Amino acid sequence: MVGFMRIAGNLFADLPQVVEGEVFEDLLRCRNLQIERIVSSDSPDSGQYDQTQDEWVCLLQGEATLRAGDYRFIPARTSHRVLKTSREPCCLWLAVHLYPERPPLS
Repeated sequence: MVGFMRIAGNLFADLPQVVEGEVFEDLLRCRNLQIERIVSSDSPDSGQYDQTQDEWVCLLQGEATLRAGDYRFIPARTSHRVLKTSREPCCLWLAVHLYPERPPLS
């Protein structure tokens, strides 16, 4: 069963102007899988993430601790955070979350 799905689109289209923090946009939610587009400002949230789900993330544009094209797998319950992000171009991420069960609705 599909919970939410965009049939087609472009990851680089209509990027929001983010002044502070990050903007998360669901692209697909299906069973225990969630795919989202993340756009970061040059002032990312300073908090630690400690998620119940596994996450695979790829930086598509911009620079952070990673460079465009770099990706990482972050196992569930692994504390992590975004340390820095570029202003121009903004950081654009593709994140794939794999939940042990169906993910909660946003």
